[in-house]
Amino acid sequence: MYDEEEEGGRVVFAEQRNLAGAEKTSLVSVGVDIGSSTSHLVFSRLRMEQRDGRYVAAERQVIYDSDIFLTPYTDQQTIDSDKLADYIAGQYRSAQLRPDEVDTGALILTGLAVRRQNARAIGELFAVETGKFVSVSAGDQMEAAMAAYGSGAVINSKDVGVVVMNIDIGGGTTKVAICDKGEIVGLTAVDIGARLIAFDDAGTITRIEEAGRIFIHEAGLELSPGDHITAADCENIAEKMADRLEEIITLRVPSTETEALHRLAPISWRGEIDALTFSGGVSEFIYGYEESTFGDLGNYLGRAIHRRIESAGYRVMPPVENIRATVVGASQYTIQLSGTTIMVSDETLLPLRNIPVIKPAFALELDEIDQTNVTDAVTNALLRLDQAGAEQPIALCFDWLGSASYQRIHDFLSGVSEGLSRHLKNRHPLVMVCEGDIGKVFGIHAAEELKLEVPIISIDSIALEEFDYIDIGDMMAASGAVPVVIKSLLFPDSAALGRDGVDG
Repeated sequence: MYDEEEEGGRVVFAEQRNLAGAEKTSLVSVGVDIGSSTSHLVFSRLRMEQRDGRYVAAERQVIYDSDIFLTPYTDQQTIDSDKLADYIAGQYRSAQLRPDEVDTGALILTGLAVRRQNARAIGELFAVETGKFVSVSAGDQMEAAMAAYGSGAVINSKDVGVVVMNIDIGGGTTKVAICDKGEIVGLTAVDIGARLIAFDDAGTITRIEEAGRIFIHEAGLELSPGDHITAADCENIAEKMADRLEEIITLRVPSTETEALHRLAPISWRGEIDALTFSGGVSEFIYGYEESTFGDLGNYLGRAIHRRIESAGYRVMPPVENIRATVVGASQYTIQLSGTTIMVSDETLLPLRNIPVIKPAFALELDEIDQTNVTDAVTNALLRLDQAGAEQPIALCFDWLGSASYQRIHDFLSGVSEGLSRHLKNRHPLVMVCEGDIGKVFGIHAAEELKLEVPIISIDSIALEEFDYIDIGDMMAASGAVPVVIKSLLFPDSAALGRDGVDG
């Protein structure tokens, strides 16, 4: 029912509902986000329309937004699956939905939820949903990207024409992504978060993460679990966190202290930032949407950051979602591909299920193709979606531009094979999806000219995006076509560019 994966890997449940034959239909979708600090669900009704032979989500209506729930633990590392199950069941009841009434969905695991024992237990909670859910265990890179999409920063950088930095501040980590022209051009993650130190209503410290100890020391304090923490202590620690975060936001070369907090390499991109967007739990305090305390540093950290962005005069755009800046569900559509321009070297491999899509930023408009640039683009895409470990096959999507000369194709595929060297070494099939109708050319070249010793599946005439997952069905004997099911993670709609500051 549930396949166990290493940390940072993925486990995916496939939706098998066939929409063929209907021009319009609707699906009930749920997005489930379980993280180190908080968990929540959002239920939506998707109106699907058939356009150019495929189904797309034309409209999303939120049915129910769940309460935000502090992720429960039995110890420092193990999520309490029983309490989590009670919470999830309660949210289904509040939404007035039964699990069998949900058609599709996305289960997103981040932080400690990705760990083997936690992911396994959480997966078992959704065993009844097998066949419906896309399940993603997101590491730091992917979580940063998803937050940028969920907050609207990516789409706004394209539609509004501004360079947007999204700062997603959660309980344990902060993810930063710079978005330009609809692309993420830089991202990082650091150990800064509201629940690095947690305490009860009386101010007694119940938990201190390792990074929390760093900030306690930096604030000149000596605190341990069981000690009493004062409001002044919290403000002092939060100011130290905000100092480090400001260093990252301003794209300064990180100090030794800040560099020690980095979970990913510092952002190397340099340019002007036109606007900031904040997401994650702490953003609720930055924007003034929340005033309650939750036994952590959230309100203190939010106020410290608020003062800095007001003083510096940053231009701030409101996010589409704050604490819920994540996947809101999944949609799917089906499409049949022409069998005349595709290549499947080994039909016994089919069907393939739940293959994550990468879409590298190739410079294919140039007359000459640089193999090194192609390899770098593939490598960066794998890193961005936490697929560099090569635990499973991936689908490489691209839109071929320019002539299909032997040399251009050879240079392109040579760069691709080098970028996917770890996948090929692990004997995963090379799965290519070209938006044009020349998939067969690429498949034959990879097999006969590069002599790749792995199965090759090269299909065409469909457009994919990152955060898509595909199923490739059995070859249809009559036509030679293969049916493809594409499942797309859905993010909140975009937001308009907002005010020049944040509300007090």
